Amino acid sequence: MRRKVYTRDYILKSAYELVEKEGFGNFTARNVAKKMGVSTQPIYLEFENMQDLKDTLIDEIFTELKQKVFAQEHTGNKLVDVCINYIDFSQKKPKLFISLFIDESGGGKKMYDVSYQYFKEVVKEDPTYKDLPADFIEALHDGTWITITGVASLMASGFITPNRQQIVEIIQHSIDGILEINKQKTNS
Repeated sequence: MRRKVYTRDYILKSAYELVEKEGFGNFTARNVAKKMGVSTQPIYLEFENMQDLKDTLIDEIFTELKQKVFAQEHTGNKLVDVCINYIDFSQKKPKLFISLFIDESGGGKKMYDVSYQYFKEVVKEDPTYKDLPADFIEALHDGTWITITGVASLMASGFITPNRQQIVEIIQHSIDGILEINKQKTNS
């Protein structure tokens, strides 16, 4: 009799489905295995431990986000577009958004780090921002992250319902304000 083989990709797909539905709070080998309908053995044959599976899953998810979600163009301003796409993602997949970017047991520091690296790439590709010094880029990242995560969270909870133009204006005001504050600091 032939045994069914559970590939790394199949395990990652099952882990993704679990996180998308339930978040990282229930991210255990037993729950991933249950989703697959098997014991935990295939997981530990493919991954060193659950942290290895989690890190690999986060890397896979972020790669998919970069290619399919964050790269969409709306305004011609790459930085504004990434922010819009982040907010759109929060609306289309709220559980996954919360799991990755909000929940303390989720992506956490790893999501911050990979998001920051991607943000720096986007900024360097946009003529408007490409010559900014590193401290401006970091301030711009943190400031826009705070702004768009706030907008995304408030929209997801139904407290606010801005239209696309209002979202663009909020993002642009945030960017302009952060850059102005940093210019003032540099000039004083």
